[in-house]
Amino acid sequence: MVVRARRSSLTALTALLLAVPACNGDPVGPDGFETVSPESVGFSSADLQVAKAQFDGIGSAAFMALYDGKVFVSWGDVNRKYLLHSIRKPLLGALYGIAVADGTIDTAATLAQLGIDDIPPALTDAEKQARVIHLLKSRSGVYHPAAAETPEMEAERPARGSHAPDTFFYYNNWDFNALGTIYEQETGAGIFEAFKREIADRIGMQDFEVADGSYSYEPAKSEHPAYPIRMTARDLARFGVLYQQRGRWDGQQVVPQSWIDASWTTHSVEDTLLGLGYGMLWATMAADSPLGIGPAVFHGGLAVHYLLIKPADRLVFVHRVDTDHPWTVTTDEIGELFRLVLAARR
Repeated sequence: MVVRARRSSLTALTALLLAVPACNGDPVGPDGFETVSPESVGFSSADLQVAKAQFDGIGSAAFMALYDGKVFVSWGDVNRKYLLHSIRKPLLGALYGIAVADGTIDTAATLAQLGIDDIPPALTDAEKQARVIHLLKSRSGVYHPAAAETPEMEAERPARGSHAPDTFFYYNNWDFNALGTIYEQETGAGIFEAFKREIADRIGMQDFEVADGSYSYEPAKSEHPAYPIRMTARDLARFGVLYQQRGRWDGQQVVPQSWIDASWTTHSVEDTLLGLGYGMLWATMAADSPLGIGPAVFHGGLAVHYLLIKPADRLVFVHRVDTDHPWTVTTDEIGELFRLVLAARR
């Protein structure tokens, strides 16, 4: 996200201030969260209207900002289900945290030990030495074609056998999809059923249903399907708050804190200039990132859907786009939206 400054005219800003009310402080809003005024959590309602102008102008579908689990910004259609695209990955990561903690999954197990292979050209003996932990970090060294790869991912995928396990980072859909296979094989539970039982129901998601998940097979590429999920902004925000609270919800530890800490640790550097890294199914952003948003942890989907958390500031941001239809919003414009919201802090 390359940040570009953008200023609204005084006339447009005045019109927005008259037309768009700030959060009114009602105890519980229609999104199911406690709703508070921006001022009560250290933000300026007037300055947030500049961010609202950006939101309206770039064609976003929904945006939410929460401080310590309380909503102070809610724009757009926050209760409509959109595809998460790659934000499916941290959702699976939460399930892994639970399964690893109870001993169901061993992150040190190799693909060979788990009996994981793929269609011809099958995995080599060297590739089968990759461990579950390497897949979680996207450092498996397995560069087999995968379901749901974009053309850019296919073009950038390293050659088979070019890197041994845990020696190279590549954002790898094969790793992410095989993790889904491994989870279901080792736990005996479907991803979507498990997510509803272990996460959604426990944290009070309002909209998520098992039918919101599906399997995307591309049998000519791989035997491991992707697992696309539809979710509303308000449910995704609830998941973000769960992580912002280090896995606790209503006094119960839903996801182990140690797992979240490990997931948010930068295990690979993705972009030195932008201060971006990758943990375990989460991306990281350094405090000195020139993007002007860090320090933060986040995951994107199709480079337009974002769940971004600033743990030290107790902030959660959710940005959604209607990717079921053509869209024009860019990553740069979304980065500017985040920056403008942060600039409204007082």
